Amino acid sequence: MLIGSLQIELHLPAAGSLKEKRFILKSLKTRIRNKFNISVAEVDYLDKWQRTVLGITCVANERRFLDETLAKVYNAVEKEDRVIIVGQQSEIF
Repeated sequence: MLIGSLQIELHLPAAGSLKEKRFILKSLKTRIRNKFNISVAEVDYLDKWQRTVLGITCVANERRFLDETLAKVYNAVEKEDRVIIVGQQSEIF
């Protein structure tokens, strides 16, 4: 069993409040969960309006599948026009 982990740091320029930030993130997280059937959560900068880190994990028995899935998730986040990717880090255990 292998576990893939992806952290994506995001800037949300349109968020003027925590309520707006939560609205944007809820939509993004739901879309990722439904499309890729993986776990996603906000893991850092919980009290900042325009900054966050998403933690994304996936479990599989093949490294290739994990690499492909995490790359697809990254691309899906990158296509979201309400967020800007500031940084990312991925690991496979």
